[in-house]
Amino acid sequence: MLAAGVLSGLFSAGTLALVSRAVSQTEHSSGLLLAGFIVMVVGKIGSNLASQLMLAGYSQDSILDISLALSARVIDAPLRALEQHGPARILTTLTEDVTAVAWAVQCLPQLIMNGAVVLGCAAYLAWLSWPVFLATGVLVALGTLAYRALHRRAFAVIHAARTARAALFEQFRTLTSGIKELMMHAGRRDAYLNDELHRAADRYRAYNIAAARQYALADGFTQLLFYGVIGFLLFGTSSVRSLPPQALVGYVLAMLYMMSPLWSIIGIIPALSRGQAALQQIDALGLSLEREPSSGAELAEQAVPLPARGGVQLRNAVFSYTDDGGGKPVFTLGPVDFQLHAGELVFVVGGNGSGKSTFLKVLTGLYPLQNGTLTCGGAEVADRNRRQFRQLFSVVFADFHLFETLLGLDAPGLEDVAARYLRVLHLEEKVSVSEGRFSTTSLSHGQRRRLALLIAYLENRPFYIFDEWAADQDPEYKRFFYVQLLPELRAKGKGVVVVTHDDRYFHLGDRVVKFEEGRVVSTWTPEKRPAGMVETVSKG
Repeated sequence: MLAAGVLSGLFSAGTLALVSRAVSQTEHSSGLLLAGFIVMVVGKIGSNLASQLMLAGYSQDSILDISLALSARVIDAPLRALEQHGPARILTTLTEDVTAVAWAVQCLPQLIMNGAVVLGCAAYLAWLSWPVFLATGVLVALGTLAYRALHRRAFAVIHAARTARAALFEQFRTLTSGIKELMMHAGRRDAYLNDELHRAADRYRAYNIAAARQYALADGFTQLLFYGVIGFLLFGTSSVRSLPPQALVGYVLAMLYMMSPLWSIIGIIPALSRGQAALQQIDALGLSLEREPSSGAELAEQAVPLPARGGVQLRNAVFSYTDDGGGKPVFTLGPVDFQLHAGELVFVVGGNGSGKSTFLKVLTGLYPLQNGTLTCGGAEVADRNRRQFRQLFSVVFADFHLFETLLGLDAPGLEDVAARYLRVLHLEEKVSVSEGRFSTTSLSHGQRRRLALLIAYLENRPFYIFDEWAADQDPEYKRFFYVQLLPELRAKGKGVVVVTHDDRYFHLGDRVVKFEEGRVVSTWTPEKRPAGMVETVSKG
């Protein structure tokens, strides 16, 4: 595609040279000039058409490839880093930044094509007169330095506009997630629209206008320089005026012919600047467009086998959240000692902010330890095998996401098992499974949580984690969860951890672990409850 663009530019320059020669001749143009003109025109049109047709496919391929590559990098990135950046910034990267990079890539063939035209014309000017070409080159060089200074100022504003765009996306996210609260309070609604949202949108608008102003100034300066060069050629020094009329006509004609590709190059520069700013933002997220192993076979070759038997163990495990500066810890989990064996049911309790959710992320390998060790079957979990280690867990998080399909699940008889549990969960009249897809996920929060429970059960992994699953369930579903499902998983040899406040079911577990301020403060078995804790439900 780039080669076709270069050919188009060279054919354009050749057409210019033939037109200049034909105009300057006093007699009728010879047949040779006519044949050359036809060849140049056909070559220019054909190569330009080929470049544009290839560009149409290439541009769409680039958007697709960049989007998929970045999506894969996001999934592979450390969870804590993504949490610190926030969903709005990641969403901006996957939409605005991908589009900006792809658009910049699409501009490259046009830039090459127009650059070839300019270079071809420059070569023609040098052939007409070296002294005049050198004098003209000095003027252009001085103008280029001035334009570069203006461009640097514009790029700084574009970078600030990209940051303001991310802030505006955050406000849009607030609008969609807090719509009910905004509807219920007129004062809050007006304050949000007039202050928060308007301020973010106005800041983004101001930066865009400032960037447009800088590029407009640069464009005006370039036009002034261009016409100044033409004026220099027409009314310049005696060395210029002494040029033969044919050479002078060729110079002026070439300068006018260069006008269109030059303006096109100048128009491409803002797109390239936005693409550069987008790439910097992608890099700031810690993401890379370099190829990484993506297929299951490639990952399997690099993975270190981890035996599920023998359980999972944390020893002196420590993980800390730090402030925005990345220095002072604001909350620390640990040191924690914990082990989960196959066929064991453990309840985890504690107040809000006690570290339960952080503990689950450390236990499942979503957060890497800062101190201590995490082992599975006696093998230490590290960066080289952390991804494989996470495949041993089925988790229903408190802030779970429900997919509309049974992604990654294809065991024989899967839909029959799903249909049976849909009946047990009283969802058979609302949801069905066909070809690995739920008929609907537009359900109440409690019903969606039951579907998430169903998916976790179907995954059939060695370890199960449930974070406050029963918090918003009716008593009958709580009873199914604690009395039927959890014992069934344990009987199958699964290691199960349940974060809960339902102490009436603690007698069904093997251990109860209590967290306070990031540490395990007590561990007991149902037979040895702490003094003052009374059983509120019978064994039956």
